Amino acid sequence: MKVTVNKMDDANVAVGGEIDNGVIERNIDRLAKEAGKQMKVDGFRKGKVPPHVVKKLHGDKLRQDAESEALKALMDAGIAQAGVNTADIIGEPIFKKYDKQDDKIEVELEISLRPNVNVEGYEKAIPSFQKPEATDEEVEAKLEEVAQQQGSLQKIKRKRMVRDGDTVLIDFEGFVDGEAFEGGKAEKFSLKIGSGQFIPGFEDQIIGMKYDEEKEITVTFPENYGSKELAGKEAMFKVKLHEIQEQVPAELNDELAQKLLNDEKATLDDLKARLKEQVVNEKLSKLYNEELKPKLVEALVETFDFALPNNIVEQEIDAKINAKAREMSEEELASYKENPEKVEALREEVREEAQNSVKATFIVDALAKAQEVSVDDQEVSQAIYYESLMSGQDPQAVIKYYQENNLLPAVKMGMIEDKLFGKLLGLDEK
Repeated sequence: MKVTVNKMDDANVAVGGEIDNGVIERNIDRLAKEAGKQMKVDGFRKGKVPPHVVKKLHGDKLRQDAESEALKALMDAGIAQAGVNTADIIGEPIFKKYDKQDDKIEVELEISLRPNVNVEGYEKAIPSFQKPEATDEEVEAKLEEVAQQQGSLQKIKRKRMVRDGDTVLIDFEGFVDGEAFEGGKAEKFSLKIGSGQFIPGFEDQIIGMKYDEEKEITVTFPENYGSKELAGKEAMFKVKLHEIQEQVPAELNDELAQKLLNDEKATLDDLKARLKEQVVNEKLSKLYNEELKPKLVEALVETFDFALPNNIVEQEIDAKINAKAREMSEEELASYKENPEKVEALREEVREEAQNSVKATFIVDALAKAQEVSVDDQEVSQAIYYESLMSGQDPQAVIKYYQENNLLPAVKMGMIEDKLFGKLLGLDEK
């Protein structure tokens, strides 16, 4: 077996060679002999099936396995010849050539290695910034927002007509073709006008109604409505307005502070201090995500220079192409399928972005190790659990989805990145 090795750079090794057909045939003979000892075939005792019978029954599979073994041997020889530590190999090899000829197979492939990233001097990439402050006006606005959220719905004192945004108490009963339908009736039902809680057109026709007014409203159920019996049909609702309600803010006092802070000794000043801290954190989070993080990543990528594993770069290009494809129309997709040169041009278009993304990932990994920053699996699960609750989703179902789609590593990497950048920027100290 002829093997040639070319170290392209610190992260990529080219391996080439020829696999003689004699090697393949010897592998087939050995595999057939080993398989015959395990097989059971009619007319032969178990474990006594001749190799020529095994070849006749499973010839294609034997050749495929024999070629795989020979290819692995060639790769192992190339790795040994290049003096590569197998622990440094990352991802799958890139095949540049696999040419089957009458007497041999010509192979050319690239093996990629995890780069050794020296992060000395990272400090000069860290941007300086001023910690945001909260004004008295912003704290007062936040306090009023909290009071509104903690308030209660109360009947308005002055009778007037319904306006958009009001909350109303109504009775209603729906009819299709003159017949009342199941689920179409309620009494003293609380509805916020403009919420879109009811089918289109219903809430709009409540606007302008007066106290104790009764009205017939005609609407049409959407074609894609959940109930097939009602989908696309016209319906008439008899509606009676009982009252209009408004959100009355909670009183700003120590009692409210004690409730919100879960502290029986808390005062309104304590609540203001907490809200001031919240305003600052919101500003800091916005500053970090929109300015500091992009600047830091860009500076780190510019500061450090090292060879990148080609296979990881190609994977990142694939991911970016797939993301673009999901946003394309069918006509656009068809134009790319019919034109390989256009696909290659698109790959080159996103190559630099992909290289920077891969480079940033390896820099973050090296810096996290140097700074002893880590995130364990429990932290990842807790973060997903919390985000799911905040968005009204089932946490267990979301975690299961992430597990089944192998998304947890990406979430973990993102959390490590934010934890690392927070430490480098000194956000906790600001």
